[in-house]
Amino acid sequence: ARSPSTPCCPSWQIPQEGAEGSLRQLLIDALVSAGRVDSVAMVMGLHPQYLSSFWKTQRLLLHMDGPLPYHKRHYIAIMAAARHQCTYLVSLHTEEFLQVGGNPSWLQGLHCAPTKLRNLNEINKLLAHQPWLITKDHIEVLLKPGEDSWSLAELVQALVLLTHYHSLASFVFGCGIHPEGEQDGGQGCRPASPHSDGSPAADDSLGGSGGRDAMQEVEVLMERMKLLQESQLGEEGITQEELETRFELEKTESLLVAPSEVAEESLRSSVLCFVEDPEFGYKDFTRRGQQAPPTFRAQ
Repeated sequence: ARSPSTPCCPSWQIPQEGAEGSLRQLLIDALVSAGRVDSVAMVMGLHPQYLSSFWKTQRLLLHMDGPLPYHKRHYIAIMAAARHQCTYLVSLHTEEFLQVGGNPSWLQGLHCAPTKLRNLNEINKLLAHQPWLITKDHIEVLLKPGEDSWSLAELVQALVLLTHYHSLASFVFGCGIHPEGEQDGGQGCRPASPHSDGSPAADDSLGGSGGRDAMQEVEVLMERMKLLQESQLGEEGITQEELETRFELEKTESLLVAPSEVAEESLRSSVLCFVEDPEFGYKDFTRRGQQAPPTFRAQ
């Protein structure tokens, strides 16, 4: 049975023949050590061996001995996740940051963090979107002697944390994992299909406010289709194919409508406060007819 606080994920079955027991032990160990089992772990539980390796990596990065204090490790994770606007990871590590004694004022935004952490912004955005642009100069600037300089050991751990959470953000997006409060009052995944019998009501399966927003968008689209059809009745010679083409165009345009101002404001306040130069993003470095930027090549 699922407790009210357990993440709600799409239906899946634990592999049998020994894997179930090992996964159960993994989840118990996580619950004892961390007091929670997050949605990433629930999804990775489909592959217990991978989950075990992932947790060992997480433990080494966040909880074992290292040059960086625990609260700074979590803040770096927040910076990396915010670069991809991954609200799930930002929310998760905001809680962890506070639990290990982090200064709450830092969570007001990157501008409130120490200069040493803010200096990671440039290399963070490059690693997230255009890593081939990184040169030795970016490393030298951070290692340059001074009050806010990084030691080599600190910088290595920071860069590993940044790249780890850039990658993990992609996993979170790919699995449809949403932050706490967006569904069923807790962290979880948005179901890919309606709940089966005996599950919460149909309204819950739509993902809370997200489901209501989707229904409103459908209603608006249907109304626009109706008006379009009525406007075509007076036209002579219009074929069924032309009418269907106009319907498809109307539907496509409706899918391209920007998010609501409320959603944008919420995202800006909770995530984008940790991001400088939010317009900076990925650009293809293999564009034909142009001189390609320098890239690191293994061979």
